[in-house]
Amino acid sequence: MGCACFFLCGSTVLQTSDELLTGLRKGDASVMARHFDQTVEVVLPESRNSYTRNQAEVLIRDFFSIHNVTQFEVLHKGTQSNAQYCIGILQTRKGKFRTTVYLRRKEDRQLVQELRFERE
Repeated sequence: MGCACFFLCGSTVLQTSDELLTGLRKGDASVMARHFDQTVEVVLPESRNSYTRNQAEVLIRDFFSIHNVTQFEVLHKGTQSNAQYCIGILQTRKGKFRTTVYLRRKEDRQLVQELRFERE
């Protein structure tokens, strides 16, 4: 199921949505990090903090290596002011996580501001 409609129109934005969700589905932090803002708030079951783009990528990579992603299913998507969000279920070998991605438009791109992985 595509999630491109939850982002604003435009080829750069559509690429962002497809690529970001592909990164989530494959458990590929480096693909996801291409769409991180300079700082990203990351919420995991054991921690919550703001990190630089590079720190967030390492943290998400570690999370994916421990939990081994098997699937990501979009449940809901929408807009709020000039921000977009996508809520879904990340299935891993160690359980399910309700996953929320918040993005904000900066210049001509949608950038990830916050990632939440909350145990189901």
